Amino acid sequence: MRQFKPGTPAYGIFLGTVLAATGALILLIGFWKTLLLAALFGVGYFLGTVGDKGKFFRETANRIVPERKEKPINMREEIAREQEAALRGMEAEVKTPEEGKNEE
Repeated sequence: MRQFKPGTPAYGIFLGTVLAATGALILLIGFWKTLLLAALFGVGYFLGTVGDKGKFFRETANRIVPERKEKPINMREEIAREQEAALRGMEAEVKTPEEGKNEE
């Protein structure tokens, strides 16, 4: 198995054989049938090699879409908070001119 690594003659012969067989399948049975055969092989390989399929799909989904760490925004609370801030700002503007009149 140490000789069966990319860059070795054994790996080159294996890859050449696989590609030649794929080419022969395309010529003999057609492109779409060969593609279907490769897809079925992939499904069979997956079913045979993955032990806990539910865990595999959960981990894959979590890698693609990580869990949300931030809580969603509550629009009602945000609107109420901004209205309160605007009201405080308006109250501060109203108080400022009156203070200026008292000093005169």
